[in-house]
Parts: sequence; C-alpha cells; structure tokens
Amino acid sequence: MKKWLALVLTASLLTGCSGNMASKEKEDKDIKDLEKVSVVLDWTPNTNHTGLYVAKEKGFFEEEGLDVEIIMPGEAGADQLVASGKSQFGVSYQESITQARVQGVPLVSVAAVIQHNTSGFASPVAKNIASPKDFEGKTYGGWGSPVEKAVIESIMKTENADVNKVDIVSTGDSDFFTSVKRDIDFAWIYYGWTGVEAELRNEKINMVYLTDYSDKLDYYTPVLATNEKMIKDNPDTVEAFVHAASKGYQFAIENPSEAADILLKSAPDLDADLVKKSQEWLAPKYQDDASRWGEQKLDVWKNYAEWMTENQLLEGEFDPEKAFTNEFLPK
Repeated sequence: MKKWLALVLTASLLTGCSGNMASKEKEDKDIKDLEKVSVVLDWTPNTNHTGLYVAKEKGFFEEEGLDVEIIMPGEAGADQLVASGKSQFGVSYQESITQARVQGVPLVSVAAVIQHNTSGFASPVAKNIASPKDFEGKTYGGWGSPVEKAVIESIMKTENADVNKVDIVSTGDSDFFTSVKRDIDFAWIYYGWTGVEAELRNEKINMVYLTDYSDKLDYYTPVLATNEKMIKDNPDTVEAFVHAASKGYQFAIENPSEAADILLKSAPDLDADLVKKSQEWLAPKYQDDASRWGEQKLDVWKNYAEWMTENQLLEGEFDPEKAFTNEFLPK
C-alpha cells in the first residue's frame, strides 16, 4: 500500500511539474511572440503618463501583441528619439510637433493625452497677480524660450498691457515653489501637477489660464507621437499601441485611485499624496468634452499654427493635416 501510494504521489508530482513546465514554456513563447517597442516619456513619470503605466500593468499592451518598454528621455529628448526611430513612440506636445514639422522632422501626433490646455501662469496670492494686466512691473521666471514671451505678450494684449514692463528671466532647474520664494513673481505651470501640489502645501496661488484669454492657445499638451515611417511601414503596430494606451487612459478616467497606485508602483519615489490628488483632478480632463479619449481636431492644429505664425515663431510652411491623425484610435 505504501509502495502504491508512493508511486501515485510520484506520478502526481511529475504530472504537476510537467504541467508547470508546459505553462512556463507557453508563457516564454507568448513573451517571445510579442513585438518589442518602446515609448519614451517627455519628463520624469507623472500623471500625464498614467495611462501608459496602466496599459502595461493591466496587460493591455500584451493583449494587443506588444511588449512595451517605458523609458526616460535622457539628453536626446523624446522628439529626437522618436523622429530618428530609436524609439517607436513618445510623449510630445502640439507646439513642439508644429515646430518640428516645418523643419522637415516627420513627427506625427496619434492621440491627445489631455483634451484641453490646462496650463497657465501661477503666482502666490500675495503677489496680487489676478490677470495679465497685473504682469506689468513683475518678474517672470521660465526656461528662456521665445514662446514664453510671445504667450505672455499675446494674453497681455487682451487687456492693453505692455509686455516690455515685464522682467523675463531664466530660472534654470529651480521649481515653482523655490523660485517664487526668491525673486520670481510668476511662472508657467500645469495646474494638474504643480497647482495640485500647491493645494497640498496649503500655499494659495492665483492662476491665469491661457485658455481664458485665447482660443488659439487651447492646444494639445501633451500628446502621444510616432513618426511617419512607423505609420507607413507598421500601421498595425501603431494601431495596437494606441488601442492599448486608450484602454489605459480610459481605466485611469474611471478608476483614478487604482490608476494612481499603478503609477506609484512603477515610480515609488513620487509623492503618493500628490499622485493621488493629481490623478483625481486629471481624470475628467483626459477626455473632457471629446467624443472619445485621444480625439484631435483639425481646427486646434490650425489655430495654434496661425498663432505661432502671427508671433513670428514659425518659419516655413505647416500642413496641419499631416501633423496628426485620429485613424488609430478605437472606433
């Protein structure tokens, strides 16, 4: 009896082992069958990127046949890596793609991460900057781009204010909270991150949103991008990536708390309270009034390019119809 029992147990163990081995082999085969691609971020991980991390964690990329690596931009930057084909996909912005296109760089936006521009000029309440007119006599701290002065001037004109009365300086790597405690009065921020952080710090700020003063400044920022070669040679891969990303962002819209946990799992150094509150704030902003997440409108691309041309920021011909596409979004 003992001998028979031992034989049964041995057979059972062998069957279990062979079953586990078969399962492992199938898993390894499935992984090998996946197409390896990468998506490069525009910055360190934050809630603009949550949908990508959700798509990876929840297996949405795998369901579409992709093995996706999410990578940091490094010195080259996301646009350069995507344009050169060193990364198949990247997080970009309408403004940078517009400038790239007129220089012959074949970047294409395939989805709007956030439907409307949530950025604006922030300042501590004590600075008494409630509108563009109040920029006069104040110091703006930024990163030294010609676009900054043009945007400031553009919205100041709506109140007949003079941009030449603004002191514009570069603050380098200093963050908003450090800068305004020194010699800066206001800075350009995304409310969904820095504004939310101000709330958590209990530091009251005034916001002058770009979209309150100009429809042409309601551009897509950020977007998911690829290059023309990927679209031409690997349209199925582009569609698979966009479909999976769409599922990821849709999940983040419907489950902001769980989505925040997924981002924190991949980027544990982030402030958990900030991620949670930022995710909650952004959840309804991803799709907003669009018929589906990721949708882009031709007028938005035309309007911003016109604004850039009017402000002498765009040299060369720009074809908005080639700068973006909705064809890879889920129907």
